[in-house]
Formats: sequence, structure tokens, C-alpha cells
Amino acid sequence: MSQTYLTTDELSAKIKYDVRTIRERLKDSVLLEGTHYLRPFGGRKILYVWEAIERDMRLTSIDTGIGLPMANGTVLHG
Repeated sequence: MSQTYLTTDELSAKIKYDVRTIRERLKDSVLLEGTHYLRPFGGRKILYVWEAIERDMRLTSIDTGIGLPMANGTVLHG
């Protein structure tokens, strides 16, 4: 399966969020390393995996219940 890798600027344009918001509020809270983004060759550059982000945006949008996001990508429902 091929995946689409996006820079922060490209992701920003696609989801209509400011680059700063992605870096400071979404990365490492809802966008998780290894699931939604990776650092190729162990470097500093970050590439976002569009298919994983799109999938999880849709799932979160559909889920109307309140839940606590867990580090492994699941949600704890109360």
C-alpha cells in the first residue's frame, strides 16, 4: 500500500490549520509519531502520513462520545 507523505506546510494547506497549530497543539497530542508522522532516517525532518491522518479525522468526527485519547491511538470511553 502506498502512502502519501506531507511536510508540515503541505498538511497545513490540506487540513486548513496553521503550521504553528500543527507543531504546537496537534503534534504529539492527536498526531502521534509512528502512526501519523515519522522522521525519515532518524533526522529532524517530519513527514506526515496523510492516509492515517484522514482516517483518524473521520473516525473522531463520527464518534460523538466523549473519550480520552490514549498513547497507543485508542480512546478510553467513560
